[in-house]
Amino acid sequence: MRRTADGKVLWHFTMSLDGFVAGPDHGLDWLAGVSTRPGLVEEYAETTGAVLGGRDGWDAYPDASAIYGGAWSGPLFVLTHHPEDATPAPGVTFLNRDVAEAVRIGLAAAGGKNLEVFSPSIGRQLLELGLIDEIDLHIAPVLLGDGIRLYDNPGGVPIPLNLVGEDPKATVTVRYRPA
Repeated sequence: MRRTADGKVLWHFTMSLDGFVAGPDHGLDWLAGVSTRPGLVEEYAETTGAVLGGRDGWDAYPDASAIYGGAWSGPLFVLTHHPEDATPAPGVTFLNRDVAEAVRIGLAAAGGKNLEVFSPSIGRQLLELGLIDEIDLHIAPVLLGDGIRLYDNPGGVPIPLNLVGEDPKATVTVRYRPA
């Protein structure tokens, strides 16, 4: 499915089959060797107008030029309670405000393209506020067993989702064999 840039708030991650978007300490070494269909990265780079991330992720990977392997450039907003101790970087704005205001700022900066959310905790908060338009996941053929979950909300209520472009209530079937 070709990605569209129509000003969506897009919660976007590659995720392990068991629901982790990063390993312990934000480790991403498990992504080495994971492939995507040809042209996918370029589609995201083309349709993304701005990125909203969290401070933990930024501190683990403080290089805005590495987004989509360097294929994307644009405004990056990092939500943090302590912008005063963040190391400045070109194209990066550190925001200390609520998530709804951060989305408003990010969408304005995206110029009609998508605002991509690269943070599990920010994504969860935006989902609870009804501010996520789509969740875009790539499931990697790996079981991590530990790390940072895409959606972690103990005691929360289930959030029903509709599958885009298919029967809205259909399950997604994935078949793997141990390597």
